[in-house]
Amino acid sequence: MVGDRDVLVIYDERVLSHRPEANEEFLPGRMDKRIRGILDGLGVEAKWSYPEHPGRVIAVRELLEAEPIAGVRIAAGQPATQEQLNRVHTTSYLESLHELEGKQAWLDVDTTAVSAGSLEAAVVAAGSTIAAVDAVFEKKAQSAFVICRPPGHHANAVRARGFCLLNNIAVAAAHAQFHWDIERVLIIDWDAHHGNGTQDIFAADPSVMFFDTHRAAPFYPGTGDLEEIGEGLGEGTTVNVPLPEDAGDLAVINAFENILVPASEWFQPELILVSAGMDAHRTELCLNMSYDGYSAMTGIVQRLADQYCDGRLVMALEGGYNPDTLARCTHRVLEVMAGAPPATVREPGVEEVAEIAEFHRSAFADME
Repeated sequence: MVGDRDVLVIYDERVLSHRPEANEEFLPGRMDKRIRGILDGLGVEAKWSYPEHPGRVIAVRELLEAEPIAGVRIAAGQPATQEQLNRVHTTSYLESLHELEGKQAWLDVDTTAVSAGSLEAAVVAAGSTIAAVDAVFEKKAQSAFVICRPPGHHANAVRARGFCLLNNIAVAAAHAQFHWDIERVLIIDWDAHHGNGTQDIFAADPSVMFFDTHRAAPFYPGTGDLEEIGEGLGEGTTVNVPLPEDAGDLAVINAFENILVPASEWFQPELILVSAGMDAHRTELCLNMSYDGYSAMTGIVQRLADQYCDGRLVMALEGGYNPDTLARCTHRVLEVMAGAPPATVREPGVEEVAEIAEFHRSAFADME
């Protein structure tokens, strides 16, 4: 039942300092002009704001305050060190981010942008994910969830992309292997968008298995095809599950049970990390999952962590841009992490139709 498990939630208000706004002045250049042209070409008068905004994580925090979960406690995060970041990102890339500290700039054609406080937020997000890993290895918690931003799974070793500056989950995986001397890390990415950055970082690394369910290309970022299975020594440890846009709970849970479970049995992970994007929920219009689907997914992942990793499970927030949906999905995930039984998924409407049919059958019987 809820409260049977001890879950650490890491939330640090410094992640709120990442505040790009499309209507503000940014560094001049072709990128600024290109973005302005895209926005002007939309032909709408409503103000466009940066989709990855502080209100996302504020909504999660407020729901946890309004509806606390037994067994869940909240702690502040910490910044990552240069050494910790360098295990994943190149020195030249990190230096380029430091050069933009205190400034506003567009970074790429995906409209990834930074504001004056973005680097601090990103370094705290990565460091908080490291702190979560340390907490589960030090047995300060059975599992941990990091409410962080900016997200990370599109960032690779040398560039920002898709709202992501530093790859939080990748930094945490590298830290776990270096500091805790473990051999095998399983990264699960259930965001609706493929975690191309995480895949790139570990594509040739046989010590990290990357399992990713996502909406198939050409949906952003256009990667994650079935044939992408890793490279070199890492061939076979990348597992992509590209899904059609109307795939929902049953399809995703089937993928977890019939692909992830046997893959985990083969890989025998010592730690499970999850890029926990909540944009596969049907209100995000990317895939067709429900809140019950998130509950069921968490149940499978928790089961695998218990079976192979002594319960060691760390999740870090990725996408999800409807604040209410994001908060409710996260709440359902945390309930299961704290010991609630996972939901049983079903085809929406089937039980209701059966009840309605029974109602009408009784009416027809009276007419005989």
